[in-house]
Amino acid sequence: HAPDLQDTILVCSIGLGHSAFMGKSHSGGKDDPVLQYVVNNSLREDPVLTKLRLKTLEDRWSRMMVAAEEAQLMANLIRLINGTKAIEIGMYTGYNALSMALAMPDNGRVVACEIDQTYFDIAKPFFREAGAEHKIEVRIQEAVKTLDELLLAGESGTYDFVFIDADKINYDTYYEKSLQLIRTKGIIAIDNVSAVEWESPAAEDDVSSKALDALNKKLHKDERIDLSMLTVADGLTLAIKKHLQ
Repeated sequence: HAPDLQDTILVCSIGLGHSAFMGKSHSGGKDDPVLQYVVNNSLREDPVLTKLRLKTLEDRWSRMMVAAEEAQLMANLIRLINGTKAIEIGMYTGYNALSMALAMPDNGRVVACEIDQTYFDIAKPFFREAGAEHKIEVRIQEAVKTLDELLLAGESGTYDFVFIDADKINYDTYYEKSLQLIRTKGIIAIDNVSAVEWESPAAEDDVSSKALDALNKKLHKDERIDLSMLTVADGLTLAIKKHLQ
């Protein structure tokens, strides 16, 4: 889960300088009183997740970690659809992979895509402590390779939930392969979607933002899914696969 520009906090200026995106409770939005009120009155964090979050905050790239409040939302969605199979594209230190696994029954399975063994080494003892290690299958390789392997293994249409949070320029590829792997009424959650088009010269060279903006526009018109873009953290899109005749 290599860092890139979109893992920084993106601010969409609206009206008198306010933003619809509050940022993450551990980064960017930690001083927002509204966000902190939401966290203080809704977050129910497993003790092992708390330990993993605090451990992750020691890392220089900790802003990449999924916000606790965002992870809880996705875990609740998994519970809502009785999910037992999920994919995470961009595991980092495993906070959200563990959160998803804990939301599943004992036979649940999370396939976590990561390219850095160091982050898996951080995550593994927390997976074990939470009693969820058997539910989480970490594949240390390019995510596209893992997704192709799952498709070749005949797992099309068998996954309940996919979370996309890796290199942004490949989001479209991840989305298309995830759409094949997800079942009807399954959910693809896409992180960091609050791409904005600045009028500065630097923005013209921002490949990640351009890729996100193009994907957002594509999803808006994509009749294969039902769609919501939420102002959670740095923006979270939920794409629900339709049953196509």
